Amino acid sequence: MSSDQDDFLRALRPVVEALGATIVPERSSRPGDFPAEWQGETVAYVRTAELHGALGRLVAAVEREIGTGLADMTRAEKQAAVRRLDEQGAFLLRGAVDDVAHWMGVSRVTLYTYLNAIRPDRDGR
Repeated sequence: MSSDQDDFLRALRPVVEALGATIVPERSSRPGDFPAEWQGETVAYVRTAELHGALGRLVAAVEREIGTGLADMTRAEKQAAVRRLDEQGAFLLRGAVDDVAHWMGVSRVTLYTYLNAIRPDRDGR
């Protein structure tokens, strides 16, 4: 592998990891992996993460973005976190409202209040 290809994979890694995916070499690829191409050549494959653990990965990404854990966030930060999680589809996952409310240290009602504030055209449930 050339140094340009190594540089490409190094630059790609943070994005792939933020999505909960991994970079795998061609010899380890399997059906469903996505080719990572550099200058017309497949240099590796990207393997998406399993759905199991998706909510935790989304929450971890939001915590990194905001700079603190859900439980330690201010009210405004919690509202921002709920907005980001909603934008990423986190609340489509079964049990996500209960889990996120628990991790934030707020009630389900409070979490639904945050959701209703950002989605006034829906009931938030």
